[in-house]
Amino acid sequence: MCGITGWVSFDRDLSTEHATLAAMTATMACRGPDAAGVWLDTHVGLGHRRLAVIDLDGGRQPMAAEHDGRTVLVTTYSGEIYNYRELRAELRSRGHHFRTDSDTEVALRAYLEWGESFVERLNGMYAFALWDPRTEELLLVRDRLGVKPLYYWPTADGVLFGSEPKAILAHPEAHAAVDAEGLAELLAFSKTPGHAVYRGMHELKPGHTLRVRRAGLTERRYWALESYEHTDDLPTTIATVRELLDDIVGRQLIADVPLCTLLSGGLDSSVITALAARGLADAGQGPVRSFAVDFARQAENFTPDALRPTLDGPYAHALAAHVGADHRDIVLDTADLIDRANRDAVLAARDLPLGLGEGDTSLYLLFKAVREHSTVALSGESADEVFGGYLWFHDPAAVAHDGFPWMYLIAKGFSSGASRLGPHSLLEPGLLAALDLPGYRDTRYREALAEVPRLAGEEGHERRMREISHLHLTRFVQQLLDRKDRTSMAVGLEVRVPFCDHRLVQYVFNTPWAMKNFDGREKSLLRAAARDVLPEAVAQRVKSPYPSTQDPRYAEALRGELRTLLADPAAPAHDLLDLTAATTAVADAAGPDLRNAGETVLLLDGWLRRHRVDLKL
Repeated sequence: MCGITGWVSFDRDLSTEHATLAAMTATMACRGPDAAGVWLDTHVGLGHRRLAVIDLDGGRQPMAAEHDGRTVLVTTYSGEIYNYRELRAELRSRGHHFRTDSDTEVALRAYLEWGESFVERLNGMYAFALWDPRTEELLLVRDRLGVKPLYYWPTADGVLFGSEPKAILAHPEAHAAVDAEGLAELLAFSKTPGHAVYRGMHELKPGHTLRVRRAGLTERRYWALESYEHTDDLPTTIATVRELLDDIVGRQLIADVPLCTLLSGGLDSSVITALAARGLADAGQGPVRSFAVDFARQAENFTPDALRPTLDGPYAHALAAHVGADHRDIVLDTADLIDRANRDAVLAARDLPLGLGEGDTSLYLLFKAVREHSTVALSGESADEVFGGYLWFHDPAAVAHDGFPWMYLIAKGFSSGASRLGPHSLLEPGLLAALDLPGYRDTRYREALAEVPRLAGEEGHERRMREISHLHLTRFVQQLLDRKDRTSMAVGLEVRVPFCDHRLVQYVFNTPWAMKNFDGREKSLLRAAARDVLPEAVAQRVKSPYPSTQDPRYAEALRGELRTLLADPAAPAHDLLDLTAATTAVADAAGPDLRNAGETVLLLDGWLRRHRVDLKL
């Protein structure tokens, strides 16, 4: 994994700017706790923080390739190339020599052999930079699905870049300013590819490269989802999905450090854990380690509902027993979730007040506990987007909604009762009117629809489900991948996401919805493909999202913090609030309502305070 950063300036000498590059690099120490490095030349500085996963001794960075005693290419690299062994063998047959066993050196040599088109040969999750001193050009690369983050900031004479915004904002030329559009992007719950919220900063889009020359910056798309006719019958489709999953999980078990899986007992994580257990056993390396999150007194506080009908624990234990996993529950106490230091750590990791509040904190604490035992974890993230698992895939009204389908059910939930509070209920009405979140979402939705690759002759429900699948794979999943990356890398844990393998995503995207839903249930195709490795109870379990604490003490702790914020006119978020609504909520709102609205306010206040954000509204 790791964290990368850099600075290109064609009008000044950067060879003496070690302090600036070191400061930018230091912001990502959590992403790479094992080593740090800076490489400087006249017009470029590259920084790297390393989490050692493959070739622990030889993979130090920034890494250079040399020819006839001179440096011809340098990289700062983050991620994993899962097919690096095959690529290394091919490159050796073409005359390349390797000093290390790392996938980083494979990326260097692949570029030297094939030029920029080498990215089309990569299978993995990655974000990296390549500097060619012969041409004085920088190439930034991001993986196809956007599993690994990468941001950049164009300057008058070059560019700043980093795995996270904080690396860029550590440079004296960058400034944490957010305008109305940035705040709308932040609050709209619709991730726009390329949008980084901070004014002047951009996210490199998934499946894109950015070339930086003296003449300027050129962005190029090297991969996108394509639409084509699916000609396989249902049995062949199920078999193909299974063959892909076996290959994907097998590739992602490669590591020179302890490896585990994240197991909730849901279909997605159970499939990954079961296939990992089989793969490790075949290699004589088992048993698989697995970890699940739980909360103290969760069983006594739990009330089933339409969203979460069952507890995770019994199903996680059933799957672990079925495959012989070395399983451990990570039980979190409400005091840990309330602890301001933990919540501040999550906000620092994410750079923005995004996310699920307590859900992000619990994920961070889960990863922190897992990191004590493993360095790499396999996750079931993204299966819902690929195979159609969310409730709104199966709700006719949400499917017919002329907007992001997830927003239909979110809005419906918050309007189901007169006192129900939504995430923005405590924000000042004039601010919300100026931001026009419904209008902003609609604009972004129209843009997203225009990107959907159409299939000739496809009409009606199948056409709409292709649109919905594309919206999830290009918009919705980006929010969850960013959440997973930031909260895991904050504790130096590499989380791999097998369901984001582009071969699987492309194949299932073109599988007709009638096949994905052939037995009338969510993720029918995935369930059928892995049925033989799952216990019946797990295979039949109805989807339940990532768990949330049901302890009423959590909401009461938020109530106290909101009361303190309201009493402090100097609080950064104070002027953004509807003071009447906030005062009423603190006094009277039920715990679940207060959590929905209060988390937003407290995250905003913490972000403005920590990052000293200049709001230009």
